[in-house]
Amino acid sequence: MSVTQIFLASTLYGTATLAAGIDAGAFPPAGRRILLTSNHSVTAEIAPGLADMPGFAALRTRFDRVLDWNAVIAPQHPSTWAPRPDDVPLWERQLRTLWGIGEDRVELIVESLQVPPAQSLCRLFPGATVDVYADGLMSYGPTRFRLDPQLGMRVRRVLHLDLVPGLEPLLLTEFDVPAELVPAPAFLKVLAELAAEPASGTPELRAPTAAAPGGEPSAPALLLGQYLSALDLMSAAEEEELHVEMVRGAHALGHRELVFKPHPSAPAAYSRRAEAEAERLGARLTVVTAPVLAETLYERLRPALVVGCFSTGLLTAATLYGLPVARTGTGAILARLTPYQNSNRVPLTLVDALLPDLADPAAVRSWTQPGPEQVAGELTGLLAAVGFTMQPQVLAARRAEAEQYLVRHLTQHTWRYFKRRRLTTLGLPGGIPAQLSFLPRHPAVRRLARRLRKAIG
Repeated sequence: MSVTQIFLASTLYGTATLAAGIDAGAFPPAGRRILLTSNHSVTAEIAPGLADMPGFAALRTRFDRVLDWNAVIAPQHPSTWAPRPDDVPLWERQLRTLWGIGEDRVELIVESLQVPPAQSLCRLFPGATVDVYADGLMSYGPTRFRLDPQLGMRVRRVLHLDLVPGLEPLLLTEFDVPAELVPAPAFLKVLAELAAEPASGTPELRAPTAAAPGGEPSAPALLLGQYLSALDLMSAAEEEELHVEMVRGAHALGHRELVFKPHPSAPAAYSRRAEAEAERLGARLTVVTAPVLAETLYERLRPALVVGCFSTGLLTAATLYGLPVARTGTGAILARLTPYQNSNRVPLTLVDALLPDLADPAAVRSWTQPGPEQVAGELTGLLAAVGFTMQPQVLAARRAEAEQYLVRHLTQHTWRYFKRRRLTTLGLPGGIPAQLSFLPRHPAVRRLARRLRKAIG
């Protein structure tokens, strides 16, 4: 029986990961390989899709056909549409006819299995095996929802890039799904292909050959925007201020040539305050207007520093390219991130724990990539504790690991990754003991706390 592999992708980064996996032989031979693209933009009807991105032509050569999921289910949106159970047989028959796959055995390779469109596609082909691939740091976190065991047991493996060497992803571990690495050399080769593709709107800068006169770095500092206000992680004004802080921090480290890469969906206005601040400080800021990957700029510019909040690009820069990196804004977002199980918590935690703070120039200059042994010793327990507190039902088997970490490592620094109320609710070390849980609600205690705050000032 012939085999058809269907690869579902919504981002250029994810497609590059799939291409690297194919090049490295991570997928068995198949009669045909179909790339099914999905545009998750709120305005998907007018927003550029994956196939319109610079560099896509270099990636599509790995696939026999490229199909558009949005067109298949129109006018429904990929992020919300799911088939009714009674309609699944009709949909499967229709898709097999529409895509010309007949009675082929289908293998699905998807991202974000917990939500549509990946979950919808898996339901439409109930007999298909499933591979999950990671598009960034999210795979290190727990599965966001309890999956139907009939779906979870179909997953053969989680494919991911080794962005934090020594750290194992938590995704789908509740089903004992093994993690498998996409080889870094194969991924870098694919990224080099993307960088070779011409794209308008990228700065005409070159990689450094030597330090500039006066000892200033000759390569630019690259600032990464994420459009965090669209995720309700901060207001638009706060995000613009975050960009300004990136400019100030890079300038304080001696960088006078700056490149700002905004998120492709972010409004053009989001870079104006950063441009004004750069001009005030006497630095030159170039804004990248083309929707290219940050990794494309790593290839072309070899930046002297990469700055961001908690972008996956920071770990790609540090781990795969060996570039100096710095974070900013992670502490403030961690302090107010809600709900606690917000899936951004794990990327935030990893970036905050691993990378130096831009506000600490000495730390930025002296930072080195931690080795796998150090990561395994310091981060594995933290990840297990954060993951369990996020999804205690999904990761019930990790409770002992979480308790052990909290007993041994809950310090003034690591408290930033937890909330006392959450620990109390789950009966974990660091929470308020059950017999004292009435205290925060007691009127006398609250009055005393108010007086103390007033006395302190």
